Amino acid sequence: MSLFDVQAALHERGALLTGHFRLSSGRHSDRFIQKFRILEEPKLVEPIAKAIADAFAAEMPTVVVSAAVGGIVLGYEVARQLGTKAIFVEKENGIAALRRSFALSPSDRVLVVEDVVTTGLSVKEVLAVVASHGAQAVGVGVIVARGTADFGVKTHALLDLPIVSYDASECPQCARGEAIDDPGSRRA
Repeated sequence: MSLFDVQAALHERGALLTGHFRLSSGRHSDRFIQKFRILEEPKLVEPIAKAIADAFAAEMPTVVVSAAVGGIVLGYEVARQLGTKAIFVEKENGIAALRRSFALSPSDRVLVVEDVVTTGLSVKEVLAVVASHGAQAVGVGVIVARGTADFGVKTHALLDLPIVSYDASECPQCARGEAIDDPGSRRA
């Protein structure tokens, strides 16, 4: 799937929203990407996952790891495309962890997948869990990169879509007293 196709799919599905938003990172923005408008459509998830899988096939991942909840669908489909196992990281007492008897070993070559990256906090949490189990991260695959983040491994985004975001204390919309929408799934 080309970059144009991803952006066109976001537009077509009404996934690019404008307003005043509190992002999952805690930052504020006048634009929001509602990734579930894409992830709810298997016919769109499949080519997106294939593009991510194709970008990392040469790295020979043995497992795909994503963050719950948003990354589960994408991680599963990328793993299906690669012929590997798919597991996910979720919070346990506020800390990112493998649960549900999921396991990683030092012989695992892990591809981390994420839907939308702004600050990269979720990906960094997943990478920390991977490292804590002695597995090797071989890459990070992303649908949309809103911002830049260095994960220390090969990173591939299907669409770079820089969107300005602000610390809450510096948000011009807050300064104007505009109401805020809070559609994110994780709080900073």
